[in-house]
Amino acid sequence: MNDAFSISSFVSAAIKDHRPVVALETTLVTHGLPYPDGATAAAELEAVVVGRGAVPATIGVLDGCVHVGLTLDELHRLATAQDVAKLNLSNFAAQVASGAPGSTTVAATMFVAARAGIEVFATGGIGGVHRGSEETGDVSSDLYALARYPVAVVCAGAKAVLDLAKTVERLETLGVPVYGFGTDQFPAFYRRESGLRVDRRFDRVDELAHAVRAHFELGMGTGVVIANPIPEDSEMPQKLYDETLTAALAEAAEHGITGRAVTPFLLERMRDLTGGESVQVNLALLRNNAMLAADLAVELCRFR
Repeated sequence: MNDAFSISSFVSAAIKDHRPVVALETTLVTHGLPYPDGATAAAELEAVVVGRGAVPATIGVLDGCVHVGLTLDELHRLATAQDVAKLNLSNFAAQVASGAPGSTTVAATMFVAARAGIEVFATGGIGGVHRGSEETGDVSSDLYALARYPVAVVCAGAKAVLDLAKTVERLETLGVPVYGFGTDQFPAFYRRESGLRVDRRFDRVDELAHAVRAHFELGMGTGVVIANPIPEDSEMPQKLYDETLTAALAEAAEHGITGRAVTPFLLERMRDLTGGESVQVNLALLRNNAMLAADLAVELCRFR
């Protein structure tokens, strides 16, 4: 690491001592939920990770520095800052150089986690191939980060607004394994099942950790997607899911929303159209993913 990175003392000590660490992103804080809900959710996810025996490392950019393990004060600074950039691999360096604040997407968080030596990352859902990509070419850099950085990403599948079948196909093409935890199917974010198969199902965390450790130690060179479906009692009803997703997609097309603005727009419209229910579903799957990520990090330390 160099001077552009600042690793908190508690995260640094955990990495040095080979204790379990879980990376957490900050796009949720600045773009996923309004203030103070985003900061509150981030703090809650850290508490979940601590409660399962791991060390949380929330990642964000402040004052021209990449922070690995934001303090509570730094987290609130980021949450209340103006014009916070949503960072992926293409705009990351320029934002750091500018000294302006930035929150990390899946791709950016994976990059920092890999640089810091953190093997596990918990998020909501990964980005992927957008609907209509055959015309727009719109594919999330998350997929290419998964092909470059050896980090296990615990998620509830890909965001439901994407083309899930093409996303799973692209992961296979890139050599990124998709392991289902307690499921044979790739989750659909708000819903537990998409009808798409995962590469391998695991029902025990120790067996999952053994496979992930083997992937890393074989030098495969890619990340691993850990597909963790939302708890059944928190799943969005099918009718509400279908109706609101269709309406949100239609509005995005009508307004010509493209690029990095697509996902935030669609998630905001889903929140409005469901009367806030999508937010509660999102928080439930985030907590569920943080728990599994912490458990996986603990088990991975046993397989060193």
